[in-house]
Amino acid sequence: MARKSLQDLSGIAKTIANSSPQPKDRTTKTTAPALGALQGSLSAIRELDPLLIDDWGPKDRLDGFTAVNSEDDGDGFETLKSSIKDGGQQVPILVRRAGTEGRFEIIYGRRRLRACRELGLKVRANVQDLDDATALLAKGLENAARRNLSFYEKARFAAVIRAAGHDTKTIRQVLSLSASGLSHLTKVTDNIPDDVGDQIGAAPKSGRPKWTALAEAFISKKVNASSSFAILSKLSTELSSDERLEQLMREITRRGARPSEGREATPVPGVTIKSGRGSIAMSIKRAGENAAFADWLDRELENIIKKSYQEFTAVNPADDTRG
Repeated sequence: MARKSLQDLSGIAKTIANSSPQPKDRTTKTTAPALGALQGSLSAIRELDPLLIDDWGPKDRLDGFTAVNSEDDGDGFETLKSSIKDGGQQVPILVRRAGTEGRFEIIYGRRRLRACRELGLKVRANVQDLDDATALLAKGLENAARRNLSFYEKARFAAVIRAAGHDTKTIRQVLSLSASGLSHLTKVTDNIPDDVGDQIGAAPKSGRPKWTALAEAFISKKVNASSSFAILSKLSTELSSDERLEQLMREITRRGARPSEGREATPVPGVTIKSGRGSIAMSIKRAGENAAFADWLDRELENIIKKSYQEFTAVNPADDTRG
């Protein structure tokens, strides 16, 4: 059976509907795509032996992180396991058939699969025929519906998808990113060594500014992997991943390796912009040939800033801009 292609998809409802096998003689009502998707999904749900399901694809939750495990997988996993033990598995996992007869590959639902394995229960699974690109899209949609990835988890997930050979369009669609949003993620993973990120953790409360500041410190060679490890190794193991990132940045600053040095620019005669770690200031001379421009800018500056902010927020999702 041919696996479905990403090019055939348009919107979440159609994505889910197209991922479900439907008989050729069935007429799908265009007024109720979600109902058709639900019927198709239910018909594909089976109870499988967890030992027949293999891992597949990038790990979107960075399961290897000690910090993530303690914050997300520890008590949370035990709660999930107890829930399945007492009330059964309510939400199916998504799998596809593997190349080996009788085996399957998990697309999402690793924690539910692990819980069922440890409990010795069969796992309820939605079995679909998906190509790699569509599987990644389904994985991204499920995460968006369940809980947003942290900024750094999203960056690492994007990097793994890219390393697997998928193009920029697919990465953006899987993670619901704008072009600038993907650029921010790439800047972080291209400049912060993965080993350093592993030592920090997912930092779910830390957004783009903090990770970009750390990337800038690496770019400017004010910190390297060795010095980062030296700092992180001295931190208490009880610290959360957000606290580890915060402490690393504080120590870089204390040592004089400031990730963002102040700068001054003169874009046009008479206009000076000063940018520092804590603020940005602009001064304009109201004399000579610059007087008319200064008067005009005095009247329009508020509207210019409002318009610029609207354009910024339109291409930067909230989780990409939080501090």
